[in-house]
Amino acid sequence: MDTIRRTLLTAIALLPFAARAQQAGEGAAYSTLKSELPLETPGKVEVAEFFWYGCIHCYNLEPLLEKWASRLPADTYFRRIPAVFNERWAHDASIFYAFEALGVLEKLHRPLFDAIHRDGLKTDRPAALGEWLTKNGLEPKTFEATMKSFAVQSKAKRATQLTGTSRIDGTPALMVQGRYTISTEQGKSREGMLATADALAGTVRKSLAGRK
Repeated sequence: MDTIRRTLLTAIALLPFAARAQQAGEGAAYSTLKSELPLETPGKVEVAEFFWYGCIHCYNLEPLLEKWASRLPADTYFRRIPAVFNERWAHDASIFYAFEALGVLEKLHRPLFDAIHRDGLKTDRPAALGEWLTKNGLEPKTFEATMKSFAVQSKAKRATQLTGTSRIDGTPALMVQGRYTISTEQGKSREGMLATADALAGTVRKSLAGRK
């Protein structure tokens, strides 16, 4: 717990270096970070979603987001980042990265969302989560060990830092090229958020082409 608190304090301390300025392009609102955050795929257009499994708005966005992501061009990379604002959210971030470590993220990401928002699963109740994991082919003790592993906890800490330096204040939120962020308020609607992300991705794409 102390480690997570220290990570959160570090992220907060970095906020002055990521000042945001409200901008609008072609009627679309978004924010611009002072410095670009690290990308997973340099040379490509990167779009990231900050989400939390317990967020109903993230759950409602998921069907649209899945269809949108499936149609992205080859030069665009989409990634999910579990937002971490407190220890409860850090727990669910560890679940996400444990799925990834075990190679079942694509299989279980949406079903976990469904279990939480449709069936009332509480992921912070070990017995309930263990029962759900068993039904979905995972051994609870193995999963718990994976959640606590150095690799998974390192990624959860990194997600905490990214949440802080991105300056988002809620979920879902989108980030384009580690520089531009789009909140639900700025997007006006789920479709509006994705349309703004498309517009910003197009701007980044032209910029990358101009560097070649």
